[in-house]
Amino acid sequence: MTKGLQMLSKISKAGELELLLADVDVPTPGKDQVVIRMEAAPINPSDMGPMVGPAAISEGKQGSVGGHPAFIAPVPEKRLAMVRSRLDMTVPVGNEGAGTVIAAGDDAQALMGKTVSATTGASYAQYVLAPAAMCLAHNEGTTAKEAASSFVNPLTALGMVETMKMEGHKALVHTAAASNLGQMLNKICQADGVDLVNIVRKQEQADLLKALGAKYVCDSSKDSFLDDLTDALEATGATIAFDATGGGRLANDILTCMERAASRDASGLNTYGSSVMKQVYLYGGLDLSPTILERGYGMSWSVGGWLLPLFLGRVGPAKAAELQKRVADEIKTTFASAYTAELSLEEAVDPDTVRTYVAKKTGEKYLILPQKGH
Repeated sequence: MTKGLQMLSKISKAGELELLLADVDVPTPGKDQVVIRMEAAPINPSDMGPMVGPAAISEGKQGSVGGHPAFIAPVPEKRLAMVRSRLDMTVPVGNEGAGTVIAAGDDAQALMGKTVSATTGASYAQYVLAPAAMCLAHNEGTTAKEAASSFVNPLTALGMVETMKMEGHKALVHTAAASNLGQMLNKICQADGVDLVNIVRKQEQADLLKALGAKYVCDSSKDSFLDDLTDALEATGATIAFDATGGGRLANDILTCMERAASRDASGLNTYGSSVMKQVYLYGGLDLSPTILERGYGMSWSVGGWLLPLFLGRVGPAKAAELQKRVADEIKTTFASAYTAELSLEEAVDPDTVRTYVAKKTGEKYLILPQKGH
């Protein structure tokens, strides 16, 4: 065994994306590194940028590079500036995944043979090199499929609750709430006694969350949405929100309703609105349009970005390790993930499949099995 298959992405200066497969050398570990036989790696929304960038996915076609299938798509010239730093570079893809440690350096022998998950940025590969310190060793009996989504969604959900606590809020709001991450967040909040206001876009998504025990679910497609959201915010006292959409009016609507909830019992003239601090964090980009803020919610509010690596840096390694242990202990319950389909590396570059997972539909999640078919 000297070679393994790996997915790579390249955007040329000429304006062409190649999502390709290549035969690469199986790495040799250093003294504090391990080689993971990667067996399962999820496709998260955060993987889409490195994988396909701003390519015109609808115009993509099947191609071939180095004797392996590839997804080929044009990148409009006006969008090339968005990815200037990576043009003509072949980059690895896949933020996280799990598998079995098959080789380890002298200082990493304790991980030999264990099922581990890791965030390497190159997880869509049959064999991955990772620092031992970055590996999460799972409990006996946990499979690679169960462990595949151990970082991005679980730690993001836990990070939202921790951020709420650190910043002095008592309840929170989450958008695109029927997602895999949203379902995890509901389980965490129910277990930890935290009130959560869920915002969804369809009745079936609301039904799904209510079946999981969610108490406050607001459907943004309904005419009563703003009133429903205001009622939920008043009932819970939620003054911090995490928005997966990013663009459009949703952050504005949340702030507006937070102000309405805070001001319902107010009397007299208050030029600057309520004194309650209202915070919305944009952590996703499901809507790429501009974020619209009408500023009709007084002067005590803030909108900012939230990113998992920055949060982990903020809380430090001891807290991060504590959160990771909870993930490992609850990977089959609180942090269990369900997948729409399991794909081989070859299937993951099929044009119809690419168009399906890039659509990022709420509730759909895809898993790459790098060893499938090999």
